[in-house]
Amino acid sequence: MLIEFSVENFLSIRDKATLSLVKGTGTELFETNTFECSAPSTPSLLASAAIYGPNGAGKTTIIKAIQVMRSIVCGTASKNKPGETIPVVPFRLDEICVKLPTEFDIVFAVDGVRYQYGFSATTERVYDEWLFAYPKGRPRRLIERSYSEETGSYVWGSMDKLAGQKQVWQESTRANNLFLTTAVQLNSAELHPIYEWFQKRLHIVGLQGWTGMFSVGACEDESSRKGIEKILRLADTGIEGIEVDAGHAYGWDEVIYNPEEFPSRKSLKTVHRTSSGQAVKFDFDDESDGTRKLFDMAGPWLKVLREGHVLVVDELNDNLHSHMVGFLVQLFHDKRVNRKGAQLIFTTHDTSLLNQHIFRRDQIWLCEKDDTKASVFYSLTEFSPRKGVENIERGYLVGRYGALPHLQDLADGLVD
Repeated sequence: MLIEFSVENFLSIRDKATLSLVKGTGTELFETNTFECSAPSTPSLLASAAIYGPNGAGKTTIIKAIQVMRSIVCGTASKNKPGETIPVVPFRLDEICVKLPTEFDIVFAVDGVRYQYGFSATTERVYDEWLFAYPKGRPRRLIERSYSEETGSYVWGSMDKLAGQKQVWQESTRANNLFLTTAVQLNSAELHPIYEWFQKRLHIVGLQGWTGMFSVGACEDESSRKGIEKILRLADTGIEGIEVDAGHAYGWDEVIYNPEEFPSRKSLKTVHRTSSGQAVKFDFDDESDGTRKLFDMAGPWLKVLREGHVLVVDELNDNLHSHMVGFLVQLFHDKRVNRKGAQLIFTTHDTSLLNQHIFRRDQIWLCEKDDTKASVFYSLTEFSPRKGVENIERGYLVGRYGALPHLQDLADGLVD
């Protein structure tokens, strides 16, 4: 379960930006949109968060930041060889920031324990790394690492609460790698749940979307196929069934993070029915862009909901009707479907969602750029819109909450 994510000095984000999924004080939609976390001394959490803002404001930057942090912890970046760079890009419109590290910090809960983990890094090296565990509500420091410019070496905290061969792990940790990753690779059982949370419970989907191969593979399981078919029927796509050739069951990491390695969905057929009830099969490519995207999403969507994972999606509304987006979001708010505390974070331009009465005010986040062209994130709760009275969509579109594009007069810009 994700509690809070922060990033500083990354792409268009200069100052620390924080996205929180902690429930605010409002009581609206309390029974559906919030849930209790089993970790001691952890507040109630939100099931979803929507991020709004104009093009170029930095909405995608926060998604990229989560994705880059994940990749450094457990993706290709964790396999860096000596001399290879770390994939961070600082805020380049400030001469000081260009020389400073990028910082990531995340608070999450897994297996009944709350953790806070973070690190700062440039392209050349990790500067700081920290990890706190809260097994009984009070902090236990497990990792403390800091680079000293004066000595050109790392200073390590006592880390006496961490079991295992700490000295060996420290000596094996390269400058461009994380201690967490190195220790897990060298069989640290205590740190494995943190690593596994990044690897298996946090999923990020960018603008490239899904390849659909995960849903194709899921259709080989009867229960999963029926779930996907139900979503397609509820969306009024006209599809009554799915048929797929055997031998295409790919894993999540394979198709989400390495889509270029997998073939097109030639094995898939959709089943429609004539007015007399006769079944007619179509090639998947004959379906509309929106239907194809919905199918691509359906398999992963159901997996996240059933297993209680965190899903982060950029531009969720792309090729989907706003009511369809609302339906997909509401699955995370339905305790009959979302039984394990799954969470959804997404960016969107679809303002009509704001009037579908599916969000609490603390679930709506806004992004805009300040006078220095740096991205700034803030919650709608900062404006205290009147619950159940104020038209949120209208207020946003007239500029009451900011996060709108500043467009100049088109004719003035084109006339010499």
